[in-house]
Amino acid sequence: MEKTMKFHFRGEEPEGSPRDVLFTVYDALIEKGYDPIDQIVGYLLSGDPAYIPRHKNARATIRKLERDELIEEIVKEYLKRS
Repeated sequence: MEKTMKFHFRGEEPEGSPRDVLFTVYDALIEKGYDPIDQIVGYLLSGDPAYIPRHKNARATIRKLERDELIEEIVKEYLKRS
């Protein structure tokens, strides 16, 4: 019976935790007058960075993390509160 091997790459660590990144982007979206939930969901579903403005370097900040890391953080927080 073969075991599935896990591979975890520890490359360059992004600045800030997924939580910090989400709040930074959220604040930038609010300042620009966007609905932050719609914009972040649009980005997470599509991967299109155009959903996130360059304001306060939000687009570059959110792209430092993989989308699955951000989704994982959202799911963890949701389940903690349920």
